[in-house]
Amino acid sequence: MSNYKILAINPGSTSTKIAVFEGETEIFKKTVVHDAAELAKYTTVADQLPYRVETILAVCKEQGVDISDCAAFVGRGGGLDACPGGTYAVNDVMLAHARRGGGNHPASLGCQIAQKFAEQYGVKAFIVNPPDVDEFQDVARVTGLADVFRTPSSHALNQKETAIRVAADLGKTYETSNFIVAHIGGGVSVTAHCLGKMIDSNGIINGEGPMAPTRSGALPAVDLMNLCYSGKWTRDEMYKRLTKSGGFVDHVGTSETLEVVDMIKQGNKYAKLVYDTFQYQIAKEIGSMAAVLKGKVDAIILTGGIAHDKELCANMKEYVGFIAPIEVRAGEFEMEALSSGAYRVLTGHEEAKPYTGEKVFTNFDALKN
Repeated sequence: MSNYKILAINPGSTSTKIAVFEGETEIFKKTVVHDAAELAKYTTVADQLPYRVETILAVCKEQGVDISDCAAFVGRGGGLDACPGGTYAVNDVMLAHARRGGGNHPASLGCQIAQKFAEQYGVKAFIVNPPDVDEFQDVARVTGLADVFRTPSSHALNQKETAIRVAADLGKTYETSNFIVAHIGGGVSVTAHCLGKMIDSNGIINGEGPMAPTRSGALPAVDLMNLCYSGKWTRDEMYKRLTKSGGFVDHVGTSETLEVVDMIKQGNKYAKLVYDTFQYQIAKEIGSMAAVLKGKVDAIILTGGIAHDKELCANMKEYVGFIAPIEVRAGEFEMEALSSGAYRVLTGHEEAKPYTGEKVFTNFDALKN
């Protein structure tokens, strides 16, 4: 085993996750929660770059880790154009797109920070399976309106890493396996992974699929249209209700799953109905992805923070265990995923892709002649 040292960086809205690995061994992992007043000093996320770099250096010093001998630096991607999954070498096109398209998306800093360190120490910088991954098959894109298309938005980084791990545990490879991966956390994405590609998934940003702690999930279209034109809500208010104060928050006033479970233990029947519905909707989405894979499913994988709930996992087995064996990988493996992607490239098990910014999908006009 080659003990390449890798620094992984995952900038979030209110935190920066930092980890150092040697080979596949974790040296340390830490999440720095940023003071809101400190972040408020910066007009845009891009302005935070020096502050985030200083934070990372301070943490590494605190941990007694010298990053000058790192073989690579890897950051969370974001703010890019849609692209296939994989590990990407940071290049000028990616940096330009991250600065242009990232706006106030903190993940867009990932490639910029990684490149800054890589240039300083003369090594490579990478990103791995950014939120912009798009591997949809064509039939997954079409809707009942000719000018509305489905686009993916899922937990690609954690989903693919989890699928790679389960495939290895089953003595297979990700590229020769069919999985349904359900990331069950603050957001819920359920995805059909077919021979190494995420060919269909509910779009969590666009309001598809199951409800989540803060998201409404799919709603009856005409009823939603009537709400939007009722005069009770502005566009921004409705967007917030759908994406930040929907789901558990709208029903029972909290986004914390443990609080919902505690309400149920105290006899709150409505909280139980909501949580049961949450699980029911996830199971339905898993069933739909089984149809996408034509029933050829090697395993159903449950991941994300809420997958720690053993009763939920047992209920999923009762609902969809007839489809395929259920593998539970609770939590998230994003830092491991970042390091593993870079490690696979460094060890020659994967070739880094060049980011071109070429459109994965535009529309189907060419077929309408």
